[in-house]
Amino acid sequence: MQQPLLTIQDLTVDFNQGEKRTRAIDNITFTVNRGEIVAIVGESGSGKSVTSLSLLQLLPQKITNFPSGKLLFSEDGKTTINLLTLSGPALRNIRGSAISMIFQEPMTSLNPVFTCGNQVIEAIRAHQEISTSQAREQCLDLFRKVRLPDPERIMKCYPHEISGGQKQRVMIAMAISCDPALLIADEPTTALDVTVQKSILELLASLQAQTNMGLIFISHDLGVVKDIAHRVVVMYRGKIVEQNTTEAIFNHPAHPYTKALLACRPILHPRGRRLPVVSDFWQPGNNFSEQVIAPAIQSVQKNYSGSTPLLQIDALKVWFPTGRNFFGRPATFTKAVDGISFNVLEGETLGVVGESGCGKTTLGRALLRLIPVTGGQILHRGKDLLSLKGRSLQKLRKDIQIVFQDPYASLNPRITVGEAIKEAMQVHGIGANSRERKEKVVELLEKVNLQADHFNRFPHTFSGGQRQRIGIARALALNPGFIVFDESVSALDVSVQAQVLNLINDLKAEFGFTALFISHDLGVVRYISDRILVMQSGRMAEIGPAESVFSHPQSDYTKNLLDSIPGNQGVGI
Repeated sequence: MQQPLLTIQDLTVDFNQGEKRTRAIDNITFTVNRGEIVAIVGESGSGKSVTSLSLLQLLPQKITNFPSGKLLFSEDGKTTINLLTLSGPALRNIRGSAISMIFQEPMTSLNPVFTCGNQVIEAIRAHQEISTSQAREQCLDLFRKVRLPDPERIMKCYPHEISGGQKQRVMIAMAISCDPALLIADEPTTALDVTVQKSILELLASLQAQTNMGLIFISHDLGVVKDIAHRVVVMYRGKIVEQNTTEAIFNHPAHPYTKALLACRPILHPRGRRLPVVSDFWQPGNNFSEQVIAPAIQSVQKNYSGSTPLLQIDALKVWFPTGRNFFGRPATFTKAVDGISFNVLEGETLGVVGESGCGKTTLGRALLRLIPVTGGQILHRGKDLLSLKGRSLQKLRKDIQIVFQDPYASLNPRITVGEAIKEAMQVHGIGANSRERKEKVVELLEKVNLQADHFNRFPHTFSGGQRQRIGIARALALNPGFIVFDESVSALDVSVQAQVLNLINDLKAEFGFTALFISHDLGVVRYISDRILVMQSGRMAEIGPAESVFSHPQSDYTKNLLDSIPGNQGVGI
């Protein structure tokens, strides 16, 4: 009988920081066979990425300890090696050759000072004794295999010159360049829109079937896992709580934690109902309970069709120069937003969806005057927003706020989160003195389910979900009438995502603000929005009530987006 390609046996991983020891992985065991896709799922901090990084010894050596376990790898099905015992040249020969990895963020994985072609050629020549010209031909073949448009051009492009989906394809080409027996894909589609995500998943499945390689697929998106995996391993706080076939996990989950994770998905729940979270169903040590979900949130069930428009957008254009003529004047443009017209009604949540590069984020930032506008009109409560300057514009900024996609990048790492929130209040003269402002900040922190003592902590000490709550608290500090949520839950696991969406709905009911909710996750947009605006290449494909857009899409583009939602069969969308 042929041995499994990979056997992870009783693996335990500790991180040592001074005298403190943190157990990241606790005695886990599972196998991966040739030609099999095994998905690892679980919340942030469950140990998914630590498990994969252990295979190639990519964890920091000074603080990492392996108290027990073996990582048994058998490339030919006969000879077995323990990856934990390898070092130096033996380990380098395995990395990128027999075992390859696609990392979560391709922009930080690719070297910004070398072209995409050079980086793949370097990976090929590191493991194969061939000439540069031969490696170049291999690279071109790989770029064609991963369906990159115009491979010759992309060979010469630097990473910043291509899209996120194209960068991810370059990373896949690099990972498969030496025909690995095992490929590890760590959240490879997290930041991609549904159509690009679908093509990447189809590509991975196709390559895996052609080469019969084993694939470890790590994701917090259960819909993606349902579509691609043969078997699923469910992790919680460093332990495996359940592992089974994909069909058994999704149709007959055995462990309470698995049942809770599956129940949290926004796509399963109608607009206006609170999303369940893991703690609603299960606490460690307790049995699973079918807890009744809280009553409908009335504020998100209102009909806003008769409301007064808060914003009126007419023929809005945001063009970026891409080429100049002999006299240095712009001659060619990228039309990020191209003549779009719509209203945002007082009190509603308007969802904005579309593929990467369609202009969603540019639109949101243009409405807040964070980027220059080329043409058109934006009226805010009847006033021309584009004519405001200086003190008039600063005064308006109090009433229009944004929650950014990456809350860590938008928080100053050198000041505490309390001071970051208080600073915005001080700039706009809210609160009589510092003590009063601090009291208001503490109140806001508690409203977003954080604690008063978090006031004096720095951003790096919080999880992704907590940092997103801080971003929401900072936006609410000025009591704005309009908030743009720009991909504010896209990088969060399903349980934390549910918590943040519930929080947004609760705060909207309390503060009564109007929201523009930008996302590439159509299930989330459907759940949170009253109306949905679909954007395509800077223009409006359609706009209408959320359920109408999902149930009866008018444009072929919207139909294609909906067909690309992962795991959408049988969930009643």
